[in-house]
Amino acid sequence: MTDTPAPRIVALDHLRGAAVLGILIANLPGFALPVAAYFSPAAWGGTTPADVTAWAITYVLVEGKMRGLFAMLFGASMLLVIERADARGGNGAALHLRRMATLFAIGCAHLYFVWSGDILSLYALVGCVALLFTAAPLRLLLFAAAACLLLALANGLAIAGLGTVVERVFGRSTPTDLAREIAAMRGGWRGTIIWRWREEAGPFTAFLANGPETLAYMLLGMAGLRSGFLTGAWPRRRYTVIAAVALLTTLPVFALIAARTIARDFDAHTIVLASFVVPPLLRPIGVAGYAALLLLTVRNGRLAAAGRVALSNYLGCSLALTALFYGWGAGQFARWDRAALYLLLPPMWVTMLAWPRWWLARFTHGPAEWLWRCAARGTWITLRREHCERDAN
Repeated sequence: MTDTPAPRIVALDHLRGAAVLGILIANLPGFALPVAAYFSPAAWGGTTPADVTAWAITYVLVEGKMRGLFAMLFGASMLLVIERADARGGNGAALHLRRMATLFAIGCAHLYFVWSGDILSLYALVGCVALLFTAAPLRLLLFAAAACLLLALANGLAIAGLGTVVERVFGRSTPTDLAREIAAMRGGWRGTIIWRWREEAGPFTAFLANGPETLAYMLLGMAGLRSGFLTGAWPRRRYTVIAAVALLTTLPVFALIAARTIARDFDAHTIVLASFVVPPLLRPIGVAGYAALLLLTVRNGRLAAAGRVALSNYLGCSLALTALFYGWGAGQFARWDRAALYLLLPPMWVTMLAWPRWWLARFTHGPAEWLWRCAARGTWITLRREHCERDAN
C-alpha cells in the first residue's frame, strides 16, 4: 500500500469554508443566550425591531441551511477518504470507523467541556450509519435521502405533539429555569460542565432527534460527489439555473413562515412548525441552491483555506466565544441583545479567513485536523510543510 497524498478538490474546500462561516451566524445566540432564545427572541435577548429582524434574517437565510451544507460536505469527504484509502490498497471502511470514533471523542469533549451546541459527536454517529451506503448507486442514495427526510418530518410532528415540553423548550422558559441556566453559565468552568451533563441533550439524544435529517444531507453529499455536482464539474449555466430556482422557491417560503411566527408572537408550537416540521421538506432544496451559487465563485483563495481547517475554525470559535460569554472568561452570558451579537461577525470572520493561509504555508494540516488524523491513524504525522506533501480532502 502506498501513501502518496491525492490532490485536494478546491471546490469542496471552498464550500466548506463558506459553510463554517455561515454556521457561526446561526450559532451566535447559542453561545450568548439561554437555550430557548436560539429559536425565539421572546425567550431572551430582546424583542426590539432590530432583535426580531436579526432573528428573521438568520432564520430565512441561515438556520439549518449552513449546517445542512456542512453535513453534505461531510458525506462527500467521508466517501472520498474511503475510496482513496481503498484505491491505495488499504481498508477504507476500517479507516472511516477509526476516524468516526476519534471524532466522537473530540465531539464529546467539545460538548461537555466547552459548549453544548456540538455537532461533531452527532456527525460521528451518523457517519457510522452512512458507511452502509458508500457502495450505493446514485439513485439509491437519492431515494434513501428522501426516506430520511420523511423520517425527519415525522420526528418534527412528534416533537410538536409533546405538549408542555414544547412550551418549556421552545417557548418562554420560566423565570426560575432561566435564572438557573444564567447562573450556571456565568459561574465557573466546573459549574458549566455539571450543567451540561445534567441538563443538556447528549449525543445519542441528538442522534435520535436530528440523525435522520443529518443522514439525508450526508447521503446527498455522497451523491453530489459521485455526480460531479459538488466538485464543480457541471456547466456554469446549470449551476446558475439550480441556484436561481432553488433559492427563489424556498427563501420566500421561509420568509412567509418567519412573518407568521412573528405575527403569532413566537408561540412555541409555531416555532416547532417553523424549525422542525416544514424545514425537512424545504431545506435540502435551499442547501442545493446555496451550493450551486457558491460553486459559481470557486477559487483557491482564503475561503478555500478556511475550509481546509474547518474543524480548527469551528472549535476555535467555540473557545473564543465561550471565553467571552461564560463565567470562566468575561462572563457576558445573557447580557447582550440579540442584534448586538452580530457585531462580532466581522472580527470573527476576518480571523477565520486570515490565519489559515499563513498556517497552511507552514503546516500541512490545521491543528485540530492534525490531531484527528494522528489519533485516527494511530501514528505520528509530521506537521511542518517542508517535511510533507499536501493531504487529501
